[in-house]
Amino acid sequence: MTTETTNTLTNEDLAPVPIEKRGWSTWNIAALWIGMSVCIPTYAIAAGMISAGMNWWQAVVTVLLGNLIVLIPMILNGHGGTKYGVPFPVLVRSTFGISGAHVAALARALVACGWFGIQSWIGGWAIYQALGAMNIINIASDTTDLPVLGITALEFFCFLTFWAINLGIVVTGVNAIRILESWAAPFLLACGVALLIWALTKVDDIGALFDTKSNFTSRADFMKVFVPQLTAMVGFWATLSLNIPDFTRYTQSQREQAMGQLLGLPTTMAFFCFIGIVVTSATVVVFGEAVWDPVELIAKIGSPAVVAVSLIALTIATLSTNLAANVVSPANGISNISPRRISFRTGAIITCVIGLIIMPWKLYNDLGAYIFTWLIGYSALLGPIAGVMLCDYFILRRTRLDLDGLYDAEGPYKGVNHRAMLAMTLAVLPNIPGFINAATGREIFPAFFDSIYGYAWFIGLGLAAVLYFIFAVGRVKPAPIDSGEN
Repeated sequence: MTTETTNTLTNEDLAPVPIEKRGWSTWNIAALWIGMSVCIPTYAIAAGMISAGMNWWQAVVTVLLGNLIVLIPMILNGHGGTKYGVPFPVLVRSTFGISGAHVAALARALVACGWFGIQSWIGGWAIYQALGAMNIINIASDTTDLPVLGITALEFFCFLTFWAINLGIVVTGVNAIRILESWAAPFLLACGVALLIWALTKVDDIGALFDTKSNFTSRADFMKVFVPQLTAMVGFWATLSLNIPDFTRYTQSQREQAMGQLLGLPTTMAFFCFIGIVVTSATVVVFGEAVWDPVELIAKIGSPAVVAVSLIALTIATLSTNLAANVVSPANGISNISPRRISFRTGAIITCVIGLIIMPWKLYNDLGAYIFTWLIGYSALLGPIAGVMLCDYFILRRTRLDLDGLYDAEGPYKGVNHRAMLAMTLAVLPNIPGFINAATGREIFPAFFDSIYGYAWFIGLGLAAVLYFIFAVGRVKPAPIDSGEN
């Protein structure tokens, strides 16, 4: 690369990682997914499915199937990161063009900023509940909400505390995140198993924990709930299915990145949701009510020592999820705007600030908005981006890219790939009426569009891939010389 190109389109964080400097193994990738999957939203996500009428095994199967589906684009998009050692914002330059890549990268980044805020609120809420359980604060008397914010001063303080912990870690760089994930994974799994053992030992009849009946009287009724819940489950990790190259760039082989993801993602998600279901069923027997929130459950279980240990576990769980899933991508995406001026660290700080000002508690506290507006809504946007990327990289370019060209403003990927932009835009359009209905809670558009919206990610990805192939076949070709590192 020339000095000019290096100064304008790359920096130390966006440059290709050479083979000899890639230190992530199969275990590191698996641990990454374990650390991200073991979190409060995963524990509680089955609550939405069961409240919608599913029984325990239908909810677990939906979670497992959704994660097996999203694993496919996850591994495929991870291929480019491992082969060329580049992060998502650089890899996507080959699809959308040097300038057009900003659209895809920032679309992913803004979603991650929202997720960062949500996870920070969850972590702060865990601290708040734990302090109350240890009688350090009096939650019962803490009822005065702050103007505009809509939460109390103590709740906001706990949120800021957890937010600041995240900020302190992210400024140290990606390697600190790798170390955190590797050490957190076995600890978090042990905590989950301990919670499961608690549930099994607190009831006289274990079989009673699985007595939840399905509320559906026909297959058609089941499908009306199953499809949007499956789409929401896919949407849960639709973000990572795009920017997974941000992590696979640190592995030395395709086998490491693929096996690490296979071992870490679907198994952990299904297992931890299963734990959530069993433990919640046990709370009905023990406390006389279903307690889906693990923070609330820990407060009910008891002793200050248990609460203290649980606080550590919940903090680590939320940290490991938040840092890996919601900081790396926007930090790289924001850095890609102006590599000379914005480093990974600066991008991470900007991410934290955005996650603070969006007031994430207002979104998370509305379960309907969380699933049908947030999870499905952004999957309708990210699915088309994934569809265009997969078609471009695997079908049209046959994984052959010009690595130097990715950093050359006047090279083969210069400007904007208008065919990719058009395919992405057209693939988003069918889901917009359903999104508006879900966001407003009104039937502004016919119910037909709600059915389409339930399949948002699937329709968006498939339609974008087909349209892009039609637009670009014969015009987009593989690089004549494969300059990949691996």
